[in-house]
Parts: sequence; structure tokens; C-alpha cells
Amino acid sequence: MRIAVLASGHGSNLQALLDALKDDAAVEVALVVSNRADAGALERARRAGVTTAVTREDGQDASGLLQLLRTAAIDLVVLAGYLKRVPDAIVAAYRMRILNVHPALLPAFGGQGLYGLRVHAAVLASGARISGATVHLVDEQYDHGRILAQWPVPVRRDDTPESLAARVLAVEHRLLPCVVRASAKLLGAPQLAATGEMPSIPILSLVAECFGPSTTLPTDLDHALATA
Repeated sequence: MRIAVLASGHGSNLQALLDALKDDAAVEVALVVSNRADAGALERARRAGVTTAVTREDGQDASGLLQLLRTAAIDLVVLAGYLKRVPDAIVAAYRMRILNVHPALLPAFGGQGLYGLRVHAAVLASGARISGATVHLVDEQYDHGRILAQWPVPVRRDDTPESLAARVLAVEHRLLPCVVRASAKLLGAPQLAATGEMPSIPILSLVAECFGPSTTLPTDLDHALATA
């Protein structure tokens, strides 16, 4: 399974994917695309020996991006800190095959303009006691497609946007690779081939595959699960 990652920033979620998949013969990051030539994600990809490309800054060169994806024989597209709306033509060509990770519990705190520290500032301003990370399918609207998995993160009384962002990002780094692996497996499922619909990812199956019980009593409920 060949994956393309689209990223606009430093690429820490890309790095989490590269690290998690480096010994996985069934799934590989084959292409990294950014709308910014100076994005740190591109340098991370180059160090890992992954092909890179830069698209138009506004992210709306649908024909150019589609050509990149098809030339690289991409099966699954992952948005990891990508700040532009994916063109409708790309969504149509990769229907049910584009994932996005968002730093809040959608459908709350999502939509155009809500990204990065803006999301966490909005969470704190609302008085919400829980935030978290969401991985969802991408459709033609911002942060709107079917939710595949979420991981809640408690909001602390003394949180700032920066401190909440750091704890949510740590969760993203663990959740995203798990969902990518599970989605890659499901892409070959008979239900998808017959109906074009992505089967729901069973939560218990996801947890069993990616996590195991901690051997010590957790003192931080944000990270109550330990990687297997």
C-alpha cells in the first residue's frame, strides 16, 4: 500500500508515520507533497529517502497534484498538518481514500480557519473540559468527512493554547499511524470493492492492534494507554 502525505508545516505527524511504518512491508510512505517549499516536512521526507514535491501555494492545482499521485501509484492520501482545502477533483478521484488528522474532537472546533493554535485557543475560550484528536475521511468540506477514530485529551485548568497543543499532538502521533494501518487493510476489503464504501474501523480491533495495557499505574490520563 503506497501512501502520499500532504503537509504544510514541520512534519511531526509525518515523522510519526515514517517511524511507525519503517519496518512495515505492507505499507509505505511513497510521496510527500507540500504547498510550501520551505516546509520542514519536505526535509524529513528527504532524510528518509522519500520522494518529495511542491505544489502551488494555494493548494488548488488539482491537475498537477493528481498527476503526482497517479505517477507515484498512490493508494491512500494522508493530510498531516496540511492547511489547504483539497480540490474537489482530488477528493472525487480518491473518494474514501483520503484521511485527515485534526487537533480537536470533531465535529466541534473544526471548519475553515480552525487549525493549529487557533483550534486550542477556541477550545479554551469555550470552557470545554475535553479536547483531543480526530482522524476522519476527507470530503469536499473542511473537517467534515466520516470520523474514523478519536482520542480524548482532558483540558487542564492552567492550560494555554501551547500546552494543550503539545498534549494533543502527542496523541496525534500515536493515533494517526494506527488508523492509517487499519485503513490500508480495509482498502482491500470486499465491502469496499463491491460498494465503494469504506467499512467502519472496529474500535476494539483498532485498540487491540495498536495498544496494550500499561504495566504501570498511569498518572496522566491523557496517555492512559501504552503502545504495545
